[in-house]
Amino acid sequence: MATVAIVYHSGYGHTKAQAEAVQRGAASVAGTTASLLTSDEASKDLSALDPADCIIFGCPTYMGGPSAQFKQFIDAAGNIWLSQGWKDKLAAGFTNSGGPSGDKLATLSQLWMNAMQHSMLWVSQGFLPGADGTGGTDRELNRLSSYGGAMAQSPHGSTAPLPADLASAERFGRRVAEVTVRWVKGKGA
Repeated sequence: MATVAIVYHSGYGHTKAQAEAVQRGAASVAGTTASLLTSDEASKDLSALDPADCIIFGCPTYMGGPSAQFKQFIDAAGNIWLSQGWKDKLAAGFTNSGGPSGDKLATLSQLWMNAMQHSMLWVSQGFLPGADGTGGTDRELNRLSSYGGAMAQSPHGSTAPLPADLASAERFGRRVAEVTVRWVKGKGA
């Protein structure tokens, strides 16, 4: 059984909706369990991540980087970094902001860098923009053209990310879980 843990911070509920979509996608893959933990919950009990084969990191992009609350989780895992406790676990990331760009790539890069310092293995988005063939930038999967992880936009005043971005997050969660299942099977060989 492959175990995927999704650790996220959500300031206004937008990133929580994205995290739930990632979890739905991951849980849809046979042989996978997928759990959600807020960054605060994970910081208080880092051992909850021990059984995870993959940790997916998610946070909003605030001022061109991860939220301070998510950064607290990253900093809380310093002793795990020192012992390389997450070495060879898979990792992935997602983020959300109000604008189409919002400097989300900078946030994904910081999540990736954290995973690299932990000697984790990063799983990319894995599908091209418009991969579902719907056309039209407001409706297509991966409409924000991300390759390093899932990106979503929650326009100011909205209550959730755009539907296409939630569908992209779900597909991303499925992809990460499929890679995790293959990774777990390969480790047993």
